[in-house]
Amino acid sequence: MAPIIEFRDVTKVFPGPQGEIRAVDGVSLAVEKGEIFGVIGYSGAGKSTLVRLINGLERVTSGQLLVDGDDVAALSERQLEVKRRDIGMIFQQFNLFSSRTVAGNVAFPLKVAGWPKADRDRRIAELLDFVGLLDRAHSYPDQLSGGQKQRVGIARALAAQPKILLADESTSALDPQTTQDVLRLLKKVNDELGVTIVVITHELEVVRSIADRVAVLEGGRVAEQGSVFDIFTNPRADVTQRFVSTVVHDRPRGAVLDRLQRTHRGRIVTATVTDGARLGATLASAGELGVTFEIVYGGIGTLQDQSFGSLTLALDGAEADVDALVGRLRAITPIEEAR
Repeated sequence: MAPIIEFRDVTKVFPGPQGEIRAVDGVSLAVEKGEIFGVIGYSGAGKSTLVRLINGLERVTSGQLLVDGDDVAALSERQLEVKRRDIGMIFQQFNLFSSRTVAGNVAFPLKVAGWPKADRDRRIAELLDFVGLLDRAHSYPDQLSGGQKQRVGIARALAAQPKILLADESTSALDPQTTQDVLRLLKKVNDELGVTIVVITHELEVVRSIADRVAVLEGGRVAEQGSVFDIFTNPRADVTQRFVSTVVHDRPRGAVLDRLQRTHRGRIVTATVTDGARLGATLASAGELGVTFEIVYGGIGTLQDQSFGSLTLALDGAEADVDALVGRLRAITPIEEAR
């Protein structure tokens, strides 16, 4: 089955005071139908431009961008208007009409699409019940909390039954608990309605919570992409490692690592823990090599129904014997040695 969104060597160039600015630079990636795909990067990485290319708010400079089989760059403005009905969008600052009630905000895209009033009313009630705000239908945005406003935004984005939902920094303005509530709602949208979701964010915890796969952007380019599990357990690009270090604190750094080296004999190594790695069986062979080990740091959790984390070990023995054990460990899992 063809991807529902596919970037093929896509570039977007803006004019700048000192020459061209390549906001998106040769990006190739594919989003499969029915998945939650995360796009993460620091400020200026090109995330917002990327999402605006998907719904045609920005035009591709070069390359090809296919959305549900159509080359977006080849569509006329009229054709784009029709295409956008299949693409809902939710925003960081909610973008609600302050003069309209909750029901009125959800009704707006249905009016634009020409839905009859009876059908609109039925759809509004259905959506507000889905997002848990049926009792606030006649409230105005300034009477709602931030989380409630974003729920209205999600209901409005789903009004015309889109195939794709774009969430552009949709939780950045929310507190941690409300963020988790909104993420659970997005997961519900994906699971129960089958809507493909593209999540644009600078928060790796958002990707960790709900995404199936992720692309890491830096300087308009894809630095790394893969399953969320692979990105977390074995980040390869420097920018990905920086992101992962902000949410996974199972590896000793800085002063903590210095303390471990001072207080424990032997070589300090950190082994990645994943299902099936057989780390325990390999460590059990340390004795036959004349090496002793001590677990001095680490943590193990779950991600996408798989174990992940790391254990930091102090390996003590003759240098050649420790080398042999480290070699056995490297054969089954990524190893990081303290320097």
